Amino acid sequence: MKQALAAPRLQSVPILRNGVKYSKRRIIAAIRYEAEILIREGRLARTKEFIQHSDMTVFQHVCHVAYMSCVLSMELGIDVNYRELIRGALLHDYFLYDWHKGKHPDFGHAFGHPGRALRNALRDYKLTEREVQIIRHHMWPLTVIPPTCREAWLVIAADKICTFLEVIRKERVRL
Repeated sequence: MKQALAAPRLQSVPILRNGVKYSKRRIIAAIRYEAEILIREGRLARTKEFIQHSDMTVFQHVCHVAYMSCVLSMELGIDVNYRELIRGALLHDYFLYDWHKGKHPDFGHAFGHPGRALRNALRDYKLTEREVQIIRHHMWPLTVIPPTCREAWLVIAADKICTFLEVIRKERVRL
């Protein structure tokens, strides 16, 4: 009597849950998992072509922001939807251009890139309302209207922290 072949094991999805502190390795695995999906389904890989701060690419920066957002959530005990937090953080700078070129690159980019990033993300992905808020409001207070979800507030804080660290110390999370 032949036995049926066992179904292949699917790679377990690295889901982060509220109320649990995870290791750096586990957080990075969750970020890597979501990044691979976004690369496969859209143009996230193009963010590796553009420099964000110092010598860091936009892709390295958004991964750093996703990581810092998760750490802040866990350290502060803030309940969030980690999948939406990570996806929103990975897409918050999805503007897909070199912002260092132009007449007034810093000024124009600071105010305009959240809208550009959101339009690109909506073109390439199906986004939740939280993900939209993260992308649209991540430059608050420059975006004037504040977000209404915890995930967006965490990305705002993480983006400021990461930018400071990247410019001053050239620090990054490597995936």
